[in-house]
Amino acid sequence: MARPREFDIDEALDRAMGVFWAKGYEGASLQDLLKAMKIARGSLYKAFHDKYTIYIAALDRYDRTVVQQVVEELRDPGNGDGIARIRGVLEGAREAVASRNDRRGCFMCNAAVDQAPADAKIRAKVMAMMKRLEQAFAVALKESKQAARWSAKRRAETARFLLNSYMGLRVLARSGYSAADLAGIIGACLQNWTLHPTRPA
Repeated sequence: MARPREFDIDEALDRAMGVFWAKGYEGASLQDLLKAMKIARGSLYKAFHDKYTIYIAALDRYDRTVVQQVVEELRDPGNGDGIARIRGVLEGAREAVASRNDRRGCFMCNAAVDQAPADAKIRAKVMAMMKRLEQAFAVALKESKQAARWSAKRRAETARFLLNSYMGLRVLARSGYSAADLAGIIGACLQNWTLHPTRPA
């Protein structure tokens, strides 16, 4: 019979993610991870093998929790009209700063800049997350009064624009922009010509 795991793996990954979030992949030492995850070196090697495996597992956990939550918010009709869903997701970046002073930004965004350019496996995971978000934005657009009659091509282009805006907001929040600054950016984004109902479809 297999012995029960000596620690909660999700809790340990959340703590490891915090280390990678703060220090980046290269800056995070194995000792930093052991201390944050509160596990012995032997337990770490049994569960994850090495720092790279921990990073991949942390990225997958971020996908299952944070990214999937945003995807569901954009796809859920219970959250209102499609534009209301889009506004809610963009406002989430501002709210994190306004209510909790949470300036960690987005772990997916960090991975996209920090590791994806040089690592094909990480790049594939990041791209898959981005594509799911893009598709969810497209669904929200299709289920909005403004964009329901647009061509699929225009909705796809606008979904990419919104993904760009969402990721930009998370980066700006991490960089120190105020909640008021972020609110202004969100307002400008939603008033952009790509969402203007009088523009030809």
